[in-house]
This record gives sequence, structure tokens and C-alpha cells, in this order.
Amino acid sequence: MSLCAGDKLGPYQIVASIGAGGMGEVWKARDIRLNRIVAIKRLKSHDAACFEKEARAVAALNHPHICQIYDVGPDYLVLEYIEGKPITGPLPLTEILRVAGQITDALEAAHRRRIIHRDLKPANILLTGTGCAKLLDFGLAKLVAAEDADATQTTEGSVTGTAAYMAPEQAEGKPPDERSDIFSFGAVLYEMISGTRAFAGDSVAQVLSGVLRDDPPAPRTTPALQQIVKKCLAKRPADRFQSIAELKAALERVMAPAAQKEPSIAVLPFANMSGDKEQEYFSDGLAEEIINALAQIPGLKVTARTSAFFFKGKNVNVAQIASELGVQYILEGSVRKGGNRLRITAQLIGAADGFHLWSERYDRELTDVFAIQDEISGSIAAILKAKLMAGPEGGRSYTPNIAAYEAYLKAVHHQWQHTGPESLEKTRKYYEQAAKLDPGFALPHAGLAMYYHIVASTFIDPREGLVQGRQAAQRALELDPLLPEAHAWLGIFAAWADFDWKEAQRRFDIAFSRQPVPPILRHWYGYFYLRQVGRSLEAVDQHRRALEEDPLNVVVRIGLAVSLSAAGKDEEALTEARRSMELDPDFVPAYTLQALDLTKASLPEALAFAEKGVHLAPWSPTCAGQLAGLLVKSGERARAIELIGRLGDGQANAAPVAFAIFYLLCGEVEKAAEWTEKALEQRHPMVAMLLLTPPWKPLLRSSARWPKLAKIMNLPA
Repeated sequence: MSLCAGDKLGPYQIVASIGAGGMGEVWKARDIRLNRIVAIKRLKSHDAACFEKEARAVAALNHPHICQIYDVGPDYLVLEYIEGKPITGPLPLTEILRVAGQITDALEAAHRRRIIHRDLKPANILLTGTGCAKLLDFGLAKLVAAEDADATQTTEGSVTGTAAYMAPEQAEGKPPDERSDIFSFGAVLYEMISGTRAFAGDSVAQVLSGVLRDDPPAPRTTPALQQIVKKCLAKRPADRFQSIAELKAALERVMAPAAQKEPSIAVLPFANMSGDKEQEYFSDGLAEEIINALAQIPGLKVTARTSAFFFKGKNVNVAQIASELGVQYILEGSVRKGGNRLRITAQLIGAADGFHLWSERYDRELTDVFAIQDEISGSIAAILKAKLMAGPEGGRSYTPNIAAYEAYLKAVHHQWQHTGPESLEKTRKYYEQAAKLDPGFALPHAGLAMYYHIVASTFIDPREGLVQGRQAAQRALELDPLLPEAHAWLGIFAAWADFDWKEAQRRFDIAFSRQPVPPILRHWYGYFYLRQVGRSLEAVDQHRRALEEDPLNVVVRIGLAVSLSAAGKDEEALTEARRSMELDPDFVPAYTLQALDLTKASLPEALAFAEKGVHLAPWSPTCAGQLAGLLVKSGERARAIELIGRLGDGQANAAPVAFAIFYLLCGEVEKAAEWTEKALEQRHPMVAMLLLTPPWKPLLRSSARWPKLAKIMNLPA
């Protein structure tokens, strides 16, 4: 029976057709119980018992690069709905290696469970807008049939797979194994490199003849990658890589020199030679703007601001900095500002030998600062060989006036201080000043959106923060309709206040559409969205990718730790939390996360970390709630009651979340759920940031109030 939009299949309402093929039809549908979009694959034929057994085995796979199976019907599968396109070639070498790494990670996870794909091909590998590869149809190819004669379709009978990508043993009807997937991967890799199929033909017979007898022409790529393709496509299984682990090791050997050939640079904060510490924001800001300019140059890897600035004020030599950041070049310099005059020096240093490759001195008026930034970045581009462009394509999208630009730099400077109310107040003051001094400057408004999210977590009424933050982000978009930071914050606000997860995803998709994607955007996507909707492994992937560009960013690293904890990887989470503490001994989230994880093993140690958190952030109700709960667990109830009593009747901002954490640690789940509901009434951002992930969410789910809470948050009851 054919389906139409509006039809129901069990608890699923059909929305639209996605496609059809030899195996059956695929539909976009809505799960009316959970109010989420899914994909339904209706199979043409199947062995019911074998089908259900294998579908359950594949459903047990939980991997960020494997499409999840949600449900099994009598003749259909319910799958994760993925917005993406099948991979196509040719692709750049770095992109080939990145996607190949994701595909082999997924295959390795499946092979560990003795599940082989049997039908690996480009059509079964979707690439999302954020660059995440997703493998479809895991382990199900042998269960479905095809009747098309096209060389891209799955063949009939005992031969399972797709002609152009199947291994010779599959074509001969022999049982496939892990090495059959390796052959198919080789055919996919060939196509990613060349843009053409390894085995082509006008009919299935011609294609299969090539699979069984012919070696395709070597693709035009590096000799090492050619050898990998050749070994994957060996006719005899014994001549191929014998495991995905072996194949991954070979790919990693290609990745290392490929990464080394890509020029990479870190721009250190410029030394302030003015004798006035108040001018430090300017020298920092100059370096940051050069980072932003260089980041637009194709083929150049630029270390993000936070990691580059980690070495500020530290007596560390250039070689050590370059090694720590994994870069080939270091740019350093100094700024002397007197009145309206600037003297800027800049030196480009090769990390391998410490020699100066280029240096220049600029004596300019302050009004020439933008020209100086472009001149420096253009000079570096010329030094770093002809494959680099002379500067960002299209130039600076908007040039603010000098006074507004100075105020913006001051705001960014104070935003990264992490010292509480004082630095936040200066952040707001300077963002507002920048916006007032230049009404066409979009970035200060995006900065204010972030500011209001931060202060709404602790210092002001969350509802006020939400209104002000959204207004700031919308104003930024009026000035720059594609500004990634503004779209990202509107997505975060949609998740925080409306629990509109679809809108949050849409906003992040827009934010990721402008390349290159800043590392902080990947952090926001993983921390504020993916982790909260249960896609913790994808959040981990985004944080790891952010850290590749910004390895010393303590905020991103603690985001990775939190996502690892949400994914059940507690030991790895603790390792990253400790690394965050090493990078910044006064970073509060590192202590609160460790206090949380250590409750399972060492209560005294957990208490020590929680005490440190309260000491560093005495203004934080959530830190107080965590410490009070741990005090109750350790038998110090009187002190706990005195500490939690400081929160008053719970009407103050963040107090309901603090009470919820306190009662969850005390084991009083119903009281915790009651306070969670009050926090939801406040629209407090900490509900989404803290209470929607482990360890709190599993505890809250045991409450009788959970169905009501879940309905408010648009979550499954």
C-alpha cells in the first residue's frame, strides 16, 4: 500500500516522501507521541524474525557517525532524520581525510559488535551542514531486495550489496566479512578523491566484471593515499587491510604529513610598550584582529585567540609555544601608543629554527590601524608561499570608526577575564559604548547577546536577560544578516526559553553556513544544543574539533569535559576537567564538575573542590547549592542548612536551580522536581545548561512530576 502525506503508520504521521529504491520507500514523518521528526524506511520484502533481530543489534550502536534506529515496525524501520547530502567528489585532501576518519570510526564501532555494513556507498553516507558524516543502513543491506538494473542499486538474491561498491566475494555470492566493508570503503574513498567511480559500466554485468577482474586507474592524489586505495580494492580479502584498525592506522600516517604541509600560525598578544596598562586592550585587540584577518586566508591554519593568548606574560620561548600549539610560524610584536600616534612592530618567526622570516615597523596615525592590520596579514600571506591569497577575499565586511573599535576591544578584553560582576559590568559598558559610537557596527550587539545570557544565569532576572539578549542579537542581524554569532545566540535563546529545539538547530545551521567556522561556535553548538537534546557524542566531536584550532581554550575544554560526562565517559571527563584547572587554576566550572563526578568515589575530595568553587564564586547560588548538598551527604547538616538558608525563600534569581541541585544531592527527588518547575517558571538558563543532562536528568525522570516538566520543555515524557 502506497503512503501519502497525512497517512498514519502506527504512531507516525507521514509528512513527505524522501525517496524510493530497490529496498523500498523512505518517508519523512512525525512521531506524534514525542513530537519529533523521524525517517521511516518501509521495506519491500523481509524475513521478519531475521529482520527484527538484526535491527535490534544495530539499534544498540550509539555512535555520532551512525544513523540511529529508533523503532521497528512489522515492515518498516524508524530512523533518525538527518538533513544532509550524500558525499560527492572530488574533495580537498584535508576534507577527504577528515570524512574518511569519521567513516572508519563508525565502521570500527560496528565491527567491534560483529556488525558489518554490506552496502557501503556514497548514497549511504550523508554529510550534514556542519560537516558531520552519518552512515545509513547499517547491517540491513542483506535483508532488503532490489529490482532495478542500475549499477548503483542493491542486487537480488544471495548477492547483497551495490554492484559498483561491492567486494568480489559478495559479487560471487560468498559470505561477506569485515574485509568486504574495507573493499567498499576503498571504492568510496576512490570516488571522494577522483569524483568518478572505481568500477564503471553501462550495465550491472559490466560493473561486476570490473569488480571481479579489473584494477581501476590510480586516482590523482598522494602516493601514500594511492597505496591505501589500492590495498582496500585488492581482489583477494587476504591482500586487503585485515581490520578497520589497520586501515585507520594507515590513514593516520597520511594525515600527519598532510597536516604538516598546511601552513599554520599563532599570533601572540602584542606587547604593550606604552607604559600605560590601560592601553593593553589595544595591543591585545590588534593581535586579535590580525588573527581574524589571517583566518580568512584559504589554506592557512590559524590558532584561535584564547590559545594564542594563553602565553601572555609568561616567559616561554617561541619553540615551546609553537610545539604546544602545533604551529609552524609565530607572529609576535609590540605596540607603542602615544596620543594619536602608533608605532607597531611585527616579526614572523619560523618555529623550526627560531629565525626571523620577516619583520616590519609601522609609524602611523591611529586612523590607519585597519590598513596596518591588512598590511601585516598581507605580508605574512606573501611569505607563506604562493598558494595563499594576499588577503581576505572581498576585504573587511565592515570597518567601524576608531572610537567604536577601541570600545569593542575593551569589551572583549574584560569579557575574557572571568572575574565576576566587576568584569561583566565593564563588558556591558564598553559593548554599549561601541554600539553607540558606531550605529552600523554589528559585533557589539552580538557581544551584548552573550553578556545577557551570562548575567541571566546569576545576576539578573532571567526573563529580563532573555528579552535584552534577543533584542541585541536581532539588532546585530539587522546590521549583518548572516553574522554567525548572532544566529548562534538566537538558537541558544530558543533552546533556553522556548525549548524550541527545531529553531535552535535551524539557527545553528545558518551560523555554520559561513566558513570558516570559529571554534567558539562549535563549543556553543555542542554545549548549548547537542548535549541538551541527548546527542552527547556529537557534542564531544564538536568540542574536539574546536580544540584542534584552539587547544588552550579553557572554556571549550570544560565544554568537552561536560559533554564527555553527559555521554557517560566519566574518566575522560575528569581528565579534561583537570586539564582545564591546569590551564586556569581559578576557573570555577572545573571545580564544580570535578566535585560532581567525585561524589561517586571520594566525598572528601568532592567537598574540597566544591568549597573551592564557592570561594572563587561567592556570588553563585548554584555553587552554594552543590556544596550544601555535599555537606549533607558528609553529615555536616547544620552547616549545609546555614549555607542553603542564605538563598532565602527561593525567589531570587538562580535560587530555584540551586535548591533543585541541593535536593537532588540529598536524594529528595520530588522536592528537587518542585524547584525545577519554579526555575522553569523563571525561564532560568541553568535548567537547560545543567538539569537536562546527567547526572541530574536521570534523577529527575524518576519524579512523579517528570511528565509535566517534560511537557514544558518539549521533551519525551
